[in-house]
Amino acid sequence: MARSSAVPEPPPAAESTVVHIRALLPSLQPSMRQVAEQVLADASATATLTVTELAAASGVSEATVIRFCKAIGFTGYPPLRLALAAEAGRAQGADRNGRVVDTDIQPGDDLAHVVEKIVFADARAVEETGTQLDVVVLGRVVEALVRAQRVDLYGVGASAFVALDFQQKLHRIGRVAFAWPDTHVALTSAALLRPGDVAIGVSHTGTTTDTIDALTEARAHGAVTVALTNFPRSPIAHAAEHVLTTAARETTFRSGATASRLAQLTVVDCLFVGVAQRTYAQTLAALDATRAAVGSRHTSTPRRSR
Repeated sequence: MARSSAVPEPPPAAESTVVHIRALLPSLQPSMRQVAEQVLADASATATLTVTELAAASGVSEATVIRFCKAIGFTGYPPLRLALAAEAGRAQGADRNGRVVDTDIQPGDDLAHVVEKIVFADARAVEETGTQLDVVVLGRVVEALVRAQRVDLYGVGASAFVALDFQQKLHRIGRVAFAWPDTHVALTSAALLRPGDVAIGVSHTGTTTDTIDALTEARAHGAVTVALTNFPRSPIAHAAEHVLTTAARETTFRSGATASRLAQLTVVDCLFVGVAQRTYAQTLAALDATRAAVGSRHTSTPRRSR
């Protein structure tokens, strides 16, 4: 998904309308957010409601419902209703095992049900991230990474692990890359970047000031800036030249959840493989060299347990 413009765009044909609404939720005005939350609570049921019924269920006016539709890229309520109905039909056909989609873990769930919900949510996050990922923007970022003399990666908290994973992948194939989880070090590193270098900020919410400030500093010095976030209209998206989005849903127990990290790592893998493919010979040579370097650190035969 590319960075949003002044004119709202509808979801791409391959992207779920629910995923699109969820991504835009934080950027909506409070009254329109009430409509969005009602839709997200039960998209299938929403598809059966009239505009008057949806307005009443959301506690807003019919005019607010129409404004909501236009804010997310639809011309009115009928097109949104049709899109939700079509997706509900596809979901019903795909969910042959009767699994509950996009639901929080309840206090009464047994452990087997907890495992099922977690696995389904994680798999769903990866699948939906791949479906909505803007391949054009992805290609531009890959090109920038291939040309870059240096890559800076910023992320704090759980996002720092994603930045470190990408740094390790790039370093393994001979790319000069640094991950900076410390805010002061990230800012000082960003101040030394030059035009053509690449800076990537990772933030699920897109509101982490440490990462936003580092990315802003990098952009001020001419670096190509990239934001990896779940929300395309978040502050970090406005600080970056290119925006790559994930599609993970966080639940009551799982703020900063594994699903979010898996979605981010999926995008990281796509970027890494894109760079490796473009530098095929160099990548193979680097992988062979690094594999040989650590080869002696593995046992040749399984150790017997005592």
